[in-house]
Amino acid sequence: MGMPPSSFLKGKTIRLLGFFMILFLFFIPDKSDHCVPSNKSSSNIPWLENLNLDGYSSFDDIEHAAKDFGNRYHFQPSAVLHPKSVFDISSTIKYIFDMGSSSEITVAARGHGHSVQGQAQAHRGIVINMESLQGQEMRIHTGETPYVDVSGGELWINVLHETVKYGLAPKSWTDYLHLTIGGTLSNAGISGQAFRHGPQINNVYQMEVITGKGEIVTCSEEQNTDLFYGVLGGLGQFGIITRAIISLERAPNMVKWIRGLYSEFSKLSKDQEYLISAENSFDYIEGFVIINRTGLLNSWRTSFSPKDPLKANQFTSDGRVLYCLEIAKYFNPDEYDSMNQKTEDLLSELSYIPSTLFTSEVSYVEFLDRVHVSEIKLRAKGLWEVPHPWMNLLIPKSKISEFAHEVFGNILSERSNGPVLIYPVNKSK
Repeated sequence: MGMPPSSFLKGKTIRLLGFFMILFLFFIPDKSDHCVPSNKSSSNIPWLENLNLDGYSSFDDIEHAAKDFGNRYHFQPSAVLHPKSVFDISSTIKYIFDMGSSSEITVAARGHGHSVQGQAQAHRGIVINMESLQGQEMRIHTGETPYVDVSGGELWINVLHETVKYGLAPKSWTDYLHLTIGGTLSNAGISGQAFRHGPQINNVYQMEVITGKGEIVTCSEEQNTDLFYGVLGGLGQFGIITRAIISLERAPNMVKWIRGLYSEFSKLSKDQEYLISAENSFDYIEGFVIINRTGLLNSWRTSFSPKDPLKANQFTSDGRVLYCLEIAKYFNPDEYDSMNQKTEDLLSELSYIPSTLFTSEVSYVEFLDRVHVSEIKLRAKGLWEVPHPWMNLLIPKSKISEFAHEVFGNILSERSNGPVLIYPVNKSK
């Protein structure tokens, strides 16, 4: 893969017309009602063992491939392919394509298995373990237009650790970084930077993709354009991403991480709208809904310090639905004073409850990898591998107030114990 196409190097105008991305994630009791009985037989794909592959296929002990993060759908495959090369994947898919549709063999690319409705599973088919793909090593270009050239099976956390060695990092992230490049690019890749840079799929220069015919195709905005835009956010239905060139920017050293609470959604949404349109705003803008949580502030003090400890101690949630604005400002040590001044200026325009402003200063890597800390705690309590129903909605600005009134006011209850995340996004992104 060569240099990024020239069209990606041009500046783009941002129209400050916001809509909100609302993500729901509800935990429910640990049971699954979409299970398919175990099927360890490889009788429908005996040819897989005879293919000349650099990697290998397994037919036993493959129950893990019938499970994903959603943990509600369990479809047992007949085999798991552990490719070492792109040609392993290409050869397998080409063989299936040449068999014709009568074979009814399905294929699913599985990265870190973070799908929620069985998208990474293939009933009686072949699951391709993308994390075993051993392609060309990660390459980082540090020129005027920096980028990283990386395997589709690589984890974002590894990309972060490698690029920061050069003082660089991708522009847009997900909240959880222990996912594969190909996995999030097949969805969207949304986090609090999306209002400025768009989701991760907006920051890709070029990809190497294996099509449903087994062809290895290079695509970009200027080359094989339909495939490029079909694969990005295509949920794996148009091809398997085996390599991607992703835009980078200068990485900061530190992050000022801030949370503040609101009792009214209208004030939160107004402030989010203001922040995504303000010049030199925060670098990360997100939010979430808190449902009937008592003692909330005490639980935050382990990682956040209240700006006014005395007033914070006097605040009680009283079982109310509260809304949290989560924001962050990136900085380097020599920018500390100017960063603080700009932060104070921005905060002075907001309508959060003053006694609930919590602040923390952490490293850039620590901030981006913050969810992993929660994962470790949840795994220790047995709360990570439980069913995770998940719904993503795009709500236009004109409808968000009505939506919030009906859903947050009338539908959600104290039994709704999963996070409800709110991302403000510029419409042009």
